[in-house]
Amino acid sequence: MALGRRGEQEHAMWVATTSLPRSAGHPFYRRLNVLLAEAEFDRFAEAQCAPYYAETQGRPSIPPGIYFRMLLVGFFEGIDAQRGIAWRCSDSLALREFLGLSVTDRVPDHSSLTVTRQRLPLAVHEAVFARILELAATKGLLRGKTVAVDATTLEANAAMKSIVRRDTGKTWRQYIRQLAVDEGVAAPTDEDARRLDRRRKKRVSNDDWQSRSDPESRITKMKDGRTHLAYKAEHVIDLESEVIVAAQIYPGDAGDAATITESLQQAEAYGDQLTVPLVIEDVVGDKGYHAAATLAACAAVGLRTYIPERDCGRRRWDDKPVAWELAVRDNRRRVRGARSRRLQRLRSERSERSFAHTCGSGNQRRTWLRGRENVQKRYLLTAAARNLGLIMRHLFGIGTPRSLQGRSAGLRRLTGAVGALLTAFWRFTARRWASRSPARAISSPAISSSALTGIRTFSTGC
Repeated sequence: MALGRRGEQEHAMWVATTSLPRSAGHPFYRRLNVLLAEAEFDRFAEAQCAPYYAETQGRPSIPPGIYFRMLLVGFFEGIDAQRGIAWRCSDSLALREFLGLSVTDRVPDHSSLTVTRQRLPLAVHEAVFARILELAATKGLLRGKTVAVDATTLEANAAMKSIVRRDTGKTWRQYIRQLAVDEGVAAPTDEDARRLDRRRKKRVSNDDWQSRSDPESRITKMKDGRTHLAYKAEHVIDLESEVIVAAQIYPGDAGDAATITESLQQAEAYGDQLTVPLVIEDVVGDKGYHAAATLAACAAVGLRTYIPERDCGRRRWDDKPVAWELAVRDNRRRVRGARSRRLQRLRSERSERSFAHTCGSGNQRRTWLRGRENVQKRYLLTAAARNLGLIMRHLFGIGTPRSLQGRSAGLRRLTGAVGALLTAFWRFTARRWASRSPARAISSPAISSSALTGIRTFSTGC
């Protein structure tokens, strides 16, 4: 056989379609396509998007099924940017099959995804999220009686250096230069302004400052202690099945007690769209959600709260409504019970796991979109993809395409460990038999060669 050498590529003028490369497909994405086809996902998405397109005018747009599938790929492959999603889909034959595209078809680029997202309103993305919830309920995965609420921060696509004053529009550099002038420094340089800025106690308030590139983001202290422009993502999850019932985006400085009511209302709105409506009875949260007005609002609609109370000293109820006091006392009584402790353990485990999936594995801790509505659209599809992963794990035992690889590697490790254990057991048994009955040990076919050598030595010595 002669040695092959790499040369320049010569592109043929004509290539038969039978000669084009084909993919056997990824087992996870093939089963996911079967699941979406069973739910008539494409027909539903096209019906939801039809009012926002012309019937005959212009060239056809991206099919809605492809647009939403590409956003699902972003979660399953851990890709946060739309450029990366478009490149990954065009590079993989398995993902082309998942999208329903052949080798000769052009994969939509990132700008097409942006135009489609801008054209479709938030209501369409919410309808797709509710459709995945319906699928989870159909497969017997959604209970919804007891829910947990928790929140985390998402880094916005804006830098702290871009903030400007709300009243004057001055940048941070112009602002500290003016402070230096007010301190009596004539014609201050950048070094003078920085020196003054290091000496003063910094207080950057959202009431005074905003981002020029993303005005809806807020100055927020992140989980790792950094100060950054950010949004807040809040999950309402079913504690029994871990399905995300609602995923809302708020400004980064929004308090937990101020947003829990809206998140619960959105979860109930999604639940009302199901074939069997979702009825929420119990709400579990951490200390950040404890407020008398919030507890009273939940009690007014028949929700039992299990929210620990912060240590804020003796409360005075003279100037507050009676319903607030009753709601706080009832919540305090429930929190002291054993059921509350069990629910709090589940909340801390499963709500944090939902953020680990969406923000960690799904790589959504940093958003590349600007504006609360755009971030909400993308995050809703990420939460829907996470719910699809739970359904896939419930039906087939795998929740992501990467877990399929880990499962086979784990199976190989388990097989090797079992094989090593059996080998050690047979060697131990052979040694025991050799010491008690040499003739029986020699006739045993399961004895290793080392054991036979020991037996022969023992017989010669006798």
